[in-house]
Order: sequence, then C-alpha cells, then structure tokens
Amino acid sequence: MVEDTLIGALGIMIEEVTPNRVTATMPVNDRTRQPFGVLHGGASVALAETVASVGTYNLVDQETEGCAGLEINANHIRAKRNGIVKAIGTPLHKGKTTMVWDIKIVDEEENLICVSRCTMAIIKLKK
Repeated sequence: MVEDTLIGALGIMIEEVTPNRVTATMPVNDRTRQPFGVLHGGASVALAETVASVGTYNLVDQETEGCAGLEINANHIRAKRNGIVKAIGTPLHKGKTTMVWDIKIVDEEENLICVSRCTMAIIKLKK
C-alpha cells in the first residue's frame, strides 16, 4: 500500500497501530534533509500526517469509509542531522466525521524534534 507513495519515498515505517496509539519511524538522510543538512520540516509534517492517517483509517469502517488530512500544523523544536526520528500519535478526538491527532516526533534519545496536531476528515466511499 505504501509502494510508489510519499510514505515509501521518505522511508517511513509503521511500527505500531492500536486504537489509542500509532508509531512510525523515518530516517534522517538525503531524502528527508533540506539543503542546510537538517531534517526538512515538510518531511516531519509528512510523517505526522501519515501517523494521523493510519490511525484514523484503523478506526473507521474500512468497507464504507476512508480518510484524508483536513488541517495540520507543526512546531519544529530541534534540528536533527542524521539518524532516525519516531512519531507517536494519539487521538484527541474520535468523531464520526473528523478525528484530531496529537503527534510528537522524537529522536533516538526521546528529545522532542517536532510537535504536530492533525485534523482528519472521514470520507464516505462511493459504492
């Protein structure tokens, strides 16, 4: 499902999916760094939205519903030059038409790299 997508291109790996927590990792390398050699904020946002999307999709009726990002914000707290970052997403709101996720991105030592909040729209699929 991730082949030939941004998720695959960035090397994002989903680690854990439960109703109350989703985790994923992403390498900090040439694919995810900006020209000054640090983790690109857009890559962090893509990781955060991926976690929120996977978490929301896990909670909807996958036969009749899908999901898409509606709004996302991010505060980039600390620079990261190499290694791995981990996103930990927890739902703040599990509604019928929207879900809101809190996502913290940390490094290998649990230092906070980025904090994000993502609102997901729940979409009815056409039959």
